[in-house]
Amino acid sequence: MYLATILDLFNNEIVAYKMYDHQQTSLVMDVLKTALEARNYPKDIIVHSDQGSVYTSYAYQNLLEKMNCRASMSRRGNCWDNAVIESFHSNIKTEVFARVKHHSLTNDVTRLRVSEYMREYNEERIQEKLGYLTPLEFGKLAA
Repeated sequence: MYLATILDLFNNEIVAYKMYDHQQTSLVMDVLKTALEARNYPKDIIVHSDQGSVYTSYAYQNLLEKMNCRASMSRRGNCWDNAVIESFHSNIKTEVFARVKHHSLTNDVTRLRVSEYMREYNEERIQEKLGYLTPLEFGKLAA
């Protein structure tokens, strides 16, 4: 399974995520569309990512342009643009799947575990940098 996630750097909220059984451009395009829809299609946002082939593809870059988004990618070997989401993905692997035998979960169980983690992360997990509020609580204060 491949997980693509959009995290809002303002309040660390997971705005959208998708899990597919492939890592093709449609995965990242679909998660971007879902995130933009969830935020009522904001203009002039910056989308940070690594330089993976799905993010550098013409289709994805054209979608970013069409949706009035700017791509931000560090040069190869630097993690500055996507360090936050890389850290998040490391945490979910450690917290949800570290004690699971390789290939021992069905895709449905994996999806369920990821869904529950995302809900807990946004709605229950307080963060020091957010004044000990959850991402959703912090986001509501700013609205």
